[in-house]
Amino acid sequence: MGQALKIGADLSYKLIDDRDVFMLISTVREGIKYALFQSIADKSPFSTAEWSGYLHLSERTFQRYKKEKRKFDPLHSEKILEITLVYNKGVEVFGDQANFDAWLEAKNVALGGIKPKELLDNTFGIGLLKDELTRIEHGVLA
Repeated sequence: MGQALKIGADLSYKLIDDRDVFMLISTVREGIKYALFQSIADKSPFSTAEWSGYLHLSERTFQRYKKEKRKFDPLHSEKILEITLVYNKGVEVFGDQANFDAWLEAKNVALGGIKPKELLDNTFGIGLLKDELTRIEHGVLA
């Protein structure tokens, strides 16, 4: 259990290999502790309200998790890790956090004219962002 939770501190898309995928699976199955989520959230540009929307949990539920030091269920844990991985990939592609944060906030023609961060609430949207980041990384712009 302890080994699986180490990933949260420095979860880097680029550094994950096949062994780490099993660590991710284990972490999802065990559930992410609120303290680990808080450390991830503190490094992201997303507010509690945005995380609440991405995870389809009320802000009140977040407060309860924090107070009770609860773990997120596997579905929410998986979504937290997916968002973290796509965020870290974006920072890698854009070269720094500020550039990627600006991209997340800007309406994007290639993504149907919406802000990329608005796609983080479901797996299909996260997949679109991953695909778009891969295109940007390889110089294929829409």
